[in-house]
Amino acid sequence: MKEMSTKKLLGIAGLAWLFDAMDVGILSFIIAALKEDWNLTAEQMSWIGSINSIGMAVGAFFFGLLSDKIGRKTVFIITLLLFSIGSGLSAFTTTLAVFLLLRFFIGMGLGGELPVASTLVSESSPTKDRGRMVVLLESFWAAGWLIAAIISYFVIPQFGWRLALILTALPAFYAIYLRMKLPDSKKFKSIQTKSNVWKNIAAVWSKKYVKQTAVLWVLWFSVVFSYYGMFLWLPSVVMMKGYSLVQSFEYVLIMTIAQLPGYFSAAWLIERIGRKFVLSLYLFGTALSAFFFGFSDTTAELLISGIFLSFFNLGAWGALYAYTPELYPTEIRGTGAGMAASFGRIGGIFGPLLVGYLAALKVSMVAIFSIFCAAIIIGALAVLLFGQETKALELE
Repeated sequence: MKEMSTKKLLGIAGLAWLFDAMDVGILSFIIAALKEDWNLTAEQMSWIGSINSIGMAVGAFFFGLLSDKIGRKTVFIITLLLFSIGSGLSAFTTTLAVFLLLRFFIGMGLGGELPVASTLVSESSPTKDRGRMVVLLESFWAAGWLIAAIISYFVIPQFGWRLALILTALPAFYAIYLRMKLPDSKKFKSIQTKSNVWKNIAAVWSKKYVKQTAVLWVLWFSVVFSYYGMFLWLPSVVMMKGYSLVQSFEYVLIMTIAQLPGYFSAAWLIERIGRKFVLSLYLFGTALSAFFFGFSDTTAELLISGIFLSFFNLGAWGALYAYTPELYPTEIRGTGAGMAASFGRIGGIFGPLLVGYLAALKVSMVAIFSIFCAAIIIGALAVLLFGQETKALELE
């Protein structure tokens, strides 16, 4: 594709990514609001985040396989519609059970869309810009989270969480535009014979790819486990530290702004020092920030550690999405990326549950965030010691 076409694709895919982030971001604030509205226990609150991750695990696996059969574009649109319509419907629920059921389907859409979108952009970008383009795609996530934080701060306290959820349903209309305008991957269309599902799954774990697959799965699990454990609970954790609902929304909004420079710095570095070192650097930075966030006692400590946590963690996410599709050939790229993301989402199930159940047992935030710190260090060491560098590598 020409450079302008690549930028146009980045904009189209990025806006969809922004809407995804709005949904996940708003969920973290809604969990805090539902606690007060529905008198939820810490365990019930943790299941809202975890059921979302169960859906994401199923969606990443299923839609990753499907994207290698019917194409990136079609799957991209299906997943976008699935989570958008689900978000709109969940605004009208009155029971936790129905809300959780809809969160499962929303999670399926989110889990399927993210690896498919990054694969599409990766396959459509010039080699010298590929990593940077995917990290820039990921930067739309920060913008979506920022919008979610702004909506939550101004809308939820005044008008309630239902209106906030209705606003996340708007991407359903955008999917119609995508259907007409979005090009599919030329690399995918150039494949003459599409492999079947079982051969693709076997190929991901074949001798040729087993090492990078193992590293990728450890990496995805540690990143998703820590991210969803920490960030879905962020407003609630701030409240547990003694701040009001409005104060927690305000502080998390400030922390969210730091995600943007995290992405942009990672995008600048990734084509200069490589994927492995950017991932390791930003993951170690995340681990250190998580440790200090758990220990924070004053407002200044809370904000500073939270800002660095957002900066490093989201920069690491950008590098992870750039790195993942580069490890596989076109025939199995969607399958490989989808399976890695799906395994990672299992971590996203346990992360929020861990916080809820340990908090109910009166375990300190210092201990809880130390667990996340250790998980992130394991992921950083895995990629640093055993990962394959893919900088400037031509996609097969």
